[in-house]
Amino acid sequence: MYGDNQFQNLSEISVSQIDNLRRSWRYRGKRFPHTRPVAARISERARPEPHGQPGYVRIDTVHQGDYEGQKGIYHINAVEEVTQWEIVASVSRIAEYDLAPLLESMLNQFPFQGRGFHSCNGSEYVNRAIAKLLNRLLIRFIRSRPRHSNDNGLMETKNWTVISKNMGYVPIPQSRADLLNSYHRDNLNPDIIVITFLNVIELIMHYRLP
Repeated sequence: MYGDNQFQNLSEISVSQIDNLRRSWRYRGKRFPHTRPVAARISERARPEPHGQPGYVRIDTVHQGDYEGQKGIYHINAVEEVTQWEIVASVSRIAEYDLAPLLESMLNQFPFQGRGFHSCNGSEYVNRAIAKLLNRLLIRFIRSRPRHSNDNGLMETKNWTVISKNMGYVPIPQSRADLLNSYHRDNLNPDIIVITFLNVIELIMHYRLP
């Protein structure tokens, strides 16, 4: 392919011979530097600890799928950890300047003051536009820790029980973002609130019975 006879010689080396070469002093004498991770200065890696106080919001993104070779719509799911109050919205793109106004609108829909904001390590959240928004709202910005998959376990369950069960798995084009947001505002979000309150009442009645 490359017109070089040396490649022909390399193709005839057996796997066992390569293992022998890796144990030689010539190979072991080399020092290969490890990849150094880039530490993001935005937000902090910490465990969400609301201590029973409302206002600690967890957030995640659900991609509806591609539509005719183009990226489909994205659902933004925000859940308050203590009360389980949930707000769902949709956006055509998850660019930081498109997402920041939507996140501010979602945070304003919660009936309590924001105290914490926990996200995954996706670049749609870990950026300067979102950090600037949260700093202005005086909300602590934290994100999931490495090797701690349970940090965002709540959102994984909510994404399936709320987003996937209601939206399905059929790809939705980006042009339907405004139509879906109207549906979320008028139908889905009020239904989620009612179901949440019913579940809380059921739990209270269960623990109060002997």
